[in-house]
Amino acid sequence: MSIDITGLSAKELDALINQAKKRKSTLSRRKPIAAVRRRLTDMARAEGYTIAELFGGAAVTRSTAKPAGTAKPRKTTKGYKLGKVAPKYRNPANSAETWAGRGKPPRWLATYLDNGRKIEEFLIR
Repeated sequence: MSIDITGLSAKELDALINQAKKRKSTLSRRKPIAAVRRRLTDMARAEGYTIAELFGGAAVTRSTAKPAGTAKPRKTTKGYKLGKVAPKYRNPANSAETWAGRGKPPRWLATYLDNGRKIEEFLIR
């Protein structure tokens, strides 16, 4: 981020310097974010909650939450290719066109749905 200070007057420069000094002192008094995050996570875990329950995310009730200390790190699928899934929906006009139900619906299905048809009509039984 850069601020063009060439057009500022001496008064405006002094005000900007004072703002920058206040901001710098505020930032220097703050604890590192990793330490605060760790402390909050430990406090939530001690009370039987997760950070996601407290600040959004999965709506898990306290009775279904795992006891403190038993949580395993979550394995993500980011960057991995998921396995093939059997198709769930078939185009009645062209039986070669199918959709597994993942991702954005294909054009043929979107057209049918826009015309008022129900998605259940296209299920493969």
